Amino acid sequence: MYTQSITRSHRTAFVLLIDGSGSMAEEILFRGKRTTKAEAVASITNGLLFELIERARRNDGVRDYYDIAVMAYSGNDEVYSLLPDGRKMISVAELAAREAPTRREVIECRMPDGSTALREIPAPAWVAPEAAGQTPMHQALDEACELVAEWCRNPAHAESFPPTVFNITDGEATDCDDEELRAVAERLRSLRTCDGNVLLINIHIAPGDAQQAIFFPSEEEAGYPNRYARLLYDCSSPMPEVFNEAIREAKGPGALPPFRGMSYNASPEQLIAMLNIGSISVKTE
Repeated sequence: MYTQSITRSHRTAFVLLIDGSGSMAEEILFRGKRTTKAEAVASITNGLLFELIERARRNDGVRDYYDIAVMAYSGNDEVYSLLPDGRKMISVAELAAREAPTRREVIECRMPDGSTALREIPAPAWVAPEAAGQTPMHQALDEACELVAEWCRNPAHAESFPPTVFNITDGEATDCDDEELRAVAERLRSLRTCDGNVLLINIHIAPGDAQQAIFFPSEEEAGYPNRYARLLYDCSSPMPEVFNEAIREAKGPGALPPFRGMSYNASPEQLIAMLNIGSISVKTE
């Protein structure tokens, strides 16, 4: 289980669900400056899309190793694609072939004397910040179920490494209760290919005054006294062994699996780490 390498004949899929509710307008510290959660998440998402393209790039061009979906949920129970032309899912080669708008991004550079400096560079911006309205998370997960189920039914994907769904949020669902959220998450996680079940990774972004973070927790760490943290733990996938080394490297050598694919009060840097771990730990040929 979870052993299939990613190739052009055995592609996988990545689905990003992004909370675009009004609370995402709250400011946090990201790359040395104050910015909104929405702007930070958009920047990080664009960085991940760029990385996926580069990981798929070979001498003969960008190979179709992944299908990609990016959906926002916000407003009055609205879920919509953030990809070019409103496409629900696009191959990585198609995404690379589309001309993306650019934004100025601030990156941290290490200087020869060991100090760090901030540098502004142009970067592709497929995804723009969203921050308005409610948090229809149940509807977003339900639509992800439909999208991923269709992908898994395709005979060409029968033996592929299963899709990974990242749900990035800063709050609680406004369109369901806890048990309804558990149910739709379980339905999503029950979808599968021959290589394993779909992976659902829930990432809760910290408010500016967050005190304690949970990051790829073990069962013992899930005892953090917070109802919503426990709910996200219950809704998230156990991480397969193939991810253990990368998770231990991020958490520290003393961390012991099994780990759960979730975070609570994650910093922007932890969000980046979770997206990277969830998308690069599988072998690509």
